[in-house]
Amino acid sequence: MRRLVVTAPPRPWIPGQRRAPGRAPVPLPPRRRVLRCGLSVTGFGLCAVFYCLSYTPSLLPRPWSLQGVVAGLTAAIGYAFGTSIGALVRLRWWPSRRAERIAWQALFLLVPPLILLFLWLGTRWQRDLRLRLGMPPQQEYDLIRTVGISVLTFGVLLLVARCLRLAAHGLARLFGRLVPESAAYCAGFVVVTVLSYTAFDGLLIGNLYTTADRSAAVTDSGTGRGVERQMSPLRSGSPASLVSWESLGRQGRNFVAKAPSHEQLASFAHRPVMEPIRLYAGLSSADSVTERAGLIVREMERTGAFDREVIAVFTPTGTGWVDNDVPSSLEYMYAGDTALVSMQYSYLPSWISFLADRAKVVEASSALITAVQERWAATPAADRPKLLIFGESLGTYGTEKTFGTAERMVDGADGILLEGPTFANPIHRRLTEARAEGTPVWDPSYAALPVEFSSRAEELRDLAGPRRKVVYMQNSSDPVVWWNPNLLWKKPQWLSGTRGPDVTPAMHWYPVITFWQTTVDAVFANKVPTGHGHVYRSGAVDGWAALAPPPGWTVGDTIRLRAVLDAR
Repeated sequence: MRRLVVTAPPRPWIPGQRRAPGRAPVPLPPRRRVLRCGLSVTGFGLCAVFYCLSYTPSLLPRPWSLQGVVAGLTAAIGYAFGTSIGALVRLRWWPSRRAERIAWQALFLLVPPLILLFLWLGTRWQRDLRLRLGMPPQQEYDLIRTVGISVLTFGVLLLVARCLRLAAHGLARLFGRLVPESAAYCAGFVVVTVLSYTAFDGLLIGNLYTTADRSAAVTDSGTGRGVERQMSPLRSGSPASLVSWESLGRQGRNFVAKAPSHEQLASFAHRPVMEPIRLYAGLSSADSVTERAGLIVREMERTGAFDREVIAVFTPTGTGWVDNDVPSSLEYMYAGDTALVSMQYSYLPSWISFLADRAKVVEASSALITAVQERWAATPAADRPKLLIFGESLGTYGTEKTFGTAERMVDGADGILLEGPTFANPIHRRLTEARAEGTPVWDPSYAALPVEFSSRAEELRDLAGPRRKVVYMQNSSDPVVWWNPNLLWKKPQWLSGTRGPDVTPAMHWYPVITFWQTTVDAVFANKVPTGHGHVYRSGAVDGWAALAPPPGWTVGDTIRLRAVLDAR
């Protein structure tokens, strides 16, 4: 009797199935593949590597909470790279279950001791870095909290990624009814990517920018603790001033109110002193940048600023903030015979202004410096005061763009002091690239012009040769100076050869990771002691002494004044 064999037709392929080359498709539940599937072996491997490398030192020490977030984010980046590599490999070769099992066993044997090793090394590196920068060490139990935050951060990011993957698979199943499976997956990926970017850029970034703008506007309308309206006619915002107290903004009120008192100046100078002039224009002081600059010049004429020994123009940071140690150091040095002016161009933090609209600082810096220069040049040469210019962080960018070339900077004022220049500064970049052979990038030498670079303020006390006209102060551990998009794929020069005094020998360059670590350092660069990171403060005394010291000024006076400023 003949046996009748009935065979079922081949099951058609549907999205979500795994297809190995030369094999029949193996059906897998699409939904389970997205949310309940295990981790990718290549993703987990590279995730572990990135997680360990996140504990390697960078320019500045990190608090335990920040280290936890950095480690979690870095691990997520590694997992994304690993899964992408695994997907590309599977296009050519699909590993057997046995090979995958062996890979997982190897990872389970290697990863735990590797992570424990780097946790121990990371704790030691952070302790050494804190000692190098004069900061107190962290507690040992902070490591446990760091690991907890890193795991939580990674888990949240993985959940978000799985949800996006679920959306892409769902769209692929939908499109698969109309187009071939490869086109369906491509379309699903593109749609999810576009929608995610739109949501991120339009909803998250846009709302964050709007919220930051509103929050900064509210902050700008307030007044700092202990700051009161000045009654002296030599200050903007006083009853005699052309600028109202309300229009100065928070940082403008701080600027005009925090000058040293007559008693403080007299105690340091041991000679007759004058009341300093401090003038400022806020965003609401006039309708346009040009009008605000003109208002400052009229204020200078009203207060007799051009009869003082020194005039100084300060380009502030994004919020309009000027580090009070910088103007105060000039006032102490010249016994109050000074007129200091500044003008606000934004109330957003510098990093937001730098990313969103650098044109504002250029426009404001150019308007104010040009207006003051023209009025200063109209004064008879024998009666002109010294003209000094200062910029910090984003303010250095505006100052450089105002002059355009190093030669114009040298000729444009009696002295220009720039602290913490950014990677985008065109003049700083050209001078650094043309530095004398053999000098490091963090402390270059440029003999063609009277321009000086300093990685430590104390270096400026022993300068030989003609007096400098431009001084760049750039701490070797300042991430604002050394951050650059090129860190993603290129080893920086400041990590090659002889390193700056603050840069630990344990720091090395890793693609993507060093860029990410330096970015985090830049956000928190003001949380370190003076002379490190992006904190210059009393170091400005050495800068002014190198550019335009008063008659009879000595290194001993510099040390004494820095002690006075540091004690405040």
